[in-house]
Amino acid sequence: MTYIGRFAPSPSGPLHFGSLVSALASYLDARHHHGRWLLRMDDIDPPRELPGAADDILRTLEQHGLEWDGDVLWQSTRADAYRGALAELQQAGLVYPCNCTRRDISASGGIYNGHCRTHPPDTTGLQALRLKLYLLPAPFTQLADMVQFDDLLQGPQSQNLAQDVGDAVVMRKDGLFAYQLAVVIDDIAQGITHVIRGADLLPVTARQHRFFTLRNATAPVYGHVPVALGANGRKLSKQNHATALDNHQIRENLWQALAFLRQNPPEALGRESPATILAWACSHWQRSALAGIAAQHTP
Repeated sequence: MTYIGRFAPSPSGPLHFGSLVSALASYLDARHHHGRWLLRMDDIDPPRELPGAADDILRTLEQHGLEWDGDVLWQSTRADAYRGALAELQQAGLVYPCNCTRRDISASGGIYNGHCRTHPPDTTGLQALRLKLYLLPAPFTQLADMVQFDDLLQGPQSQNLAQDVGDAVVMRKDGLFAYQLAVVIDDIAQGITHVIRGADLLPVTARQHRFFTLRNATAPVYGHVPVALGANGRKLSKQNHATALDNHQIRENLWQALAFLRQNPPEALGRESPATILAWACSHWQRSALAGIAAQHTP
């Protein structure tokens, strides 16, 4: 099987150390297995996007030597594909309107209880669209509520979609396509076979597995690398105002990311060129060093 991996950042801010860790792990796993590495810009949420962030992300990846294959796929250009997939799901009886609020969901325990499945809202007011993940119509009636899969790094996983997740939003009340729809449709379109990403996304993986099944497609193999935590114990993220990468310290950034990923880079490697660092890392990449590690503090 041809290996096709991808990195899909959102342009809501510049890349930080946690972003570099995910990008580097994805890149190294693809290159180590002689695969392709694609870049997709997750730019379907304009209210959260920062002007200039997308260009900054591309420039930072290039300066760190993380060169992708082919053209960048911009999700903002994929509206027709998402709209077509959504129409097919609706025709199959897998999508329904929902006007429940976050307060409603919080009051029911934080898991969407399927209220609008059995109590369809009227046509007034803002409505989201939800995808049925359990108690499915034909020809998917045989699918169990429990989804199980083996994660390359975190081991066997299982999740009860009815009890632990609830039906997923595929179009938001503001009319924007949801992440859960876009990511699956694009992974199918690009033939993605492997997804190496942060362990903070492990909780959404079972529902994505189910979504692939509902599209009669095979889900990629997933591997979830440790999430980088700051000194305060919180995940490094753009929402938490993580410090942007310093592009004047590329060697140091790469060496620190390799050390975080437990690849044991020699100290002298940090004085080499980025190309030399990445060549060493590609040939020495070891998934086993990350087995079972979901989060750890930055160096």
